Order: sequence, then structure tokens, then C-alpha cells
Amino acid sequence: QMQLVESGGGLVQAGGSLRLSCAASGRTFSNYAMAWFRQAPGKEREFVVSSRWSGDVADSVKGRFTFSRDNAKNTVYLQMARLNPEDTAIYYCAATTFGVGGRQISEYDIWGQGTQVTVSS
Repeated sequence: QMQLVESGGGLVQAGGSLRLSCAASGRTFSNYAMAWFRQAPGKEREFVVSSRWSGDVADSVKGRFTFSRDNAKNTVYLQMARLNPEDTAIYYCAATTFGVGGRQISEYDIWGQGTQVTVSS
């Protein structure tokens, strides 16, 4: 079973940038579609970006967030720019062993523990 461990979260001021990392272990990393989701306090978990196509990006973060992966390092990244307080959430890395990397939570069967991102105004 593959394990995912996120890192890179923290406190950042509005307008700033942050890069999250998700390191995978236990399986051949390059075989699986990957994604980032986030969950803000009191809200449902929502899709952010995935590896599908050239990088599928939610409208709420389009132009600000970018997905990338380094198969040699078994790591995916979420580069976040022009952050605002509405981006405050726990960010989760996810992998699917059976899907193509869509936007639904149910398409992913492996999850990391999450990393907190807090954007101050």
C-alpha cells in the first residue's frame, strides 16, 4: 500500500506564496494519478488540482495554483501564489489506484494526513 506524507504548510500573509510537497512511498509512484484537495473549517473537502491532462485546476485557484510531480523523487507539489484568507484550509494529497484523476473525492483511495495552510489578512 502506498503512503502519502504532505509537508510545507504554515502561516503566510495574504498575497504570499507557498509550496506544498507530498512524498509517496510503498508503490510505483508514476503509475497513479494524483491530486490535491482542501478542507476549510466548517466546509466540505473540495478539489483543488490533479495530474489529469496537463493539470486540471479548480476555477477558484486557476491562475494561482499549479500542480507538478517529480517521479524520480516520488513527490508531487502544489505551488500556491497570491494566497488569500479564503485559501486557509487543511490541504490533502490523494492518489487513485483505479481512476484517472478526476475531481471527485470518491475517485481517490489513498490519502495523506493533511497539512495546514493559514493565510492571514
